[in-house]
Amino acid sequence: MKILHTDVLVIGGGLAGLRTAIGARRRGLDVSILSLVPPKRSHSAAAQGGMQASLANAVKGYGDNEDVHFADTVRGSDWGADQDVVRMFVHMAPKAVRELAHWGVPWNRVQGGKHNVIINGQPVTLEESEAAHGLITARNFGGTAKWRTCYVADGTGHSMLYNVSDQAIAANIPVLERTEAMALIHDGQRCYGAIVRNLMTGELFAHTANATCIATGGFGRIYRISTNAVINEGMGAAIALETGVATLGNMEAVQFHPTGIFPAGILVTEGCRGDGGLLLDGDGHRFMPDYEPEKAELASRDVVARHMEYHIKQGKGARSRFGEHLWLDIRLLGEQHINHKLREVKEICQYFLGINPVHELIPVRPAQHYSMGGIRTDAHGQSPQLQGLFACGEAACWDMHGFNRLGGNSVAETVVAGMIVGESIADYCLSEAGQGMIDTALVKRFLQQEQDALDGICKSKGTEKASELIKQMQTLMTDYVGIYRDGTNLQTAVSELKSLLERSERVGLQSSAPGVNPELVMAYRLPRMLKLALCVAQGALNRTESRGAHTRLDYPQRDDSQWLKRTLASWPLGASSPTLNYEPIDIMKMELPPGWRGYGKKDFIPHPDADTRQQQVDAIHRKTQNRFERQQALLPFHHLLPEKFHQNNARFQENSEGESP
Repeated sequence: MKILHTDVLVIGGGLAGLRTAIGARRRGLDVSILSLVPPKRSHSAAAQGGMQASLANAVKGYGDNEDVHFADTVRGSDWGADQDVVRMFVHMAPKAVRELAHWGVPWNRVQGGKHNVIINGQPVTLEESEAAHGLITARNFGGTAKWRTCYVADGTGHSMLYNVSDQAIAANIPVLERTEAMALIHDGQRCYGAIVRNLMTGELFAHTANATCIATGGFGRIYRISTNAVINEGMGAAIALETGVATLGNMEAVQFHPTGIFPAGILVTEGCRGDGGLLLDGDGHRFMPDYEPEKAELASRDVVARHMEYHIKQGKGARSRFGEHLWLDIRLLGEQHINHKLREVKEICQYFLGINPVHELIPVRPAQHYSMGGIRTDAHGQSPQLQGLFACGEAACWDMHGFNRLGGNSVAETVVAGMIVGESIADYCLSEAGQGMIDTALVKRFLQQEQDALDGICKSKGTEKASELIKQMQTLMTDYVGIYRDGTNLQTAVSELKSLLERSERVGLQSSAPGVNPELVMAYRLPRMLKLALCVAQGALNRTESRGAHTRLDYPQRDDSQWLKRTLASWPLGASSPTLNYEPIDIMKMELPPGWRGYGKKDFIPHPDADTRQQQVDAIHRKTQNRFERQQALLPFHHLLPEKFHQNNARFQENSEGESP
């Protein structure tokens, strides 16, 4: 029995996992990382548009601060977010972007003087302050009151990932590439590491640790059309679910990005619209102002995606041999802008569509993009049910995004959560709770269980094919658990997914080769993907309201009186379906009580305590002198952060009271 041991085991080699590992390593801990692919090939590299941080350097960002970012994020979440976590995040984001600049990320910078830009389809001249020349600039993104998204052309994730990966290399953090965590080792109360499979040799071994962090990204590949990489099958969330102890939060909250290229579904950044691109229908009509006159293309992602699908259903789509779609027009931005700030978008269009977006329209249609749900954690990133298990990034339900995330917030979350969770893990490992012996008999039992399961698949005489069952699952999720949902379709999805889960036990293989064997990998991942799909579908069926990206045609209103609560999904050992419980969101602790998001009709069912809490908030606003004092009175959060992160962020136009001229 091969056993490796480190103080900290990080599962996932993307931005969140790398930054967590760096944080723990800086505290003197022995850290190792498991990754399906070399870290610089992680899906984090696909992030194009940028990361949000309230620097307020660019002229269209003047007056921005943590309070504005906080309000945008909470409204964007449709009041599903944990406001403590949102406060931590908006406080940390400027620190994170500046740390990345120090590490070498070449953020686009403010250029003093006059510049021509496109805003709302019209050419506008902006004049940037010479005093801000050389500071990190920002572009416009959907759902924000200010221009806040820091960017590196349209290769932000790529640049961030390479720099953070280089920092991990400099810190001598080993990465076990092409390895997969198959199960978490635990005793029902505490996690002790994972059973790991070498994807090249097929060898199983145990990697024990005092603390384990899952940072494996999302589960978009349970859908047919997704902007996610093919490795984003949700295995980190799945192995946590299969403990029977840890819970997943808000799995029904699935975001669809408005501009996946059609029909491939590959993402073209929100920066296209933020920089001035327009959405057109089959007649060449710009339709978004008809639905959202104020924000138009830059309404929140869930809102834009819904309006796009509705417009297509009204017969306004463009038709092709692949089906109906809409158009994204970035021609008005000009060749120089596209070549310098949207060059990756141009290459995607040329390679996958055979078009030049400088002169031609881009066919687009909403595609599954992001998972707001994931492993439920507390504000420190630790599972409340399984001590020693942490999660961060898209794999976690921290819960910063609630039922819809704003563009640029997830890229920022990877490094912000990594900074915070890395410190939390170090605190845990250095405490008495993080010490103790690991039972080798327990480790051996888990290793044998996984070996027996793999042997059972290889020896099976079953006639079902994993590839066919995965296609059926993806079709069910796309057709019945997509942008628009209703009780009948959701019930169908739940029933048929249960049938697929039962059939997955009868999968047979054409090859039982122990080493590189994609068919075997597909076979053992299949039931786990189906369990995640069932958590999504069952959660959506139970939630009889519309909130953020979860839209029920039969329950069109957001219902704060009944559903201001977080879904918690667990999977008891031996069960055929998930168990759902609910975690109330305490309205009386909210800094920003539920209200109108700023989109569409003011149509929601209020919480009975909403007015009471709003009156309390208004009273605090009247009594306090500046925004720092006000915020502390409303929602203290510094105690949740390590002391070294407590200092207020500086802005070149802001005084010590946090006020801008």
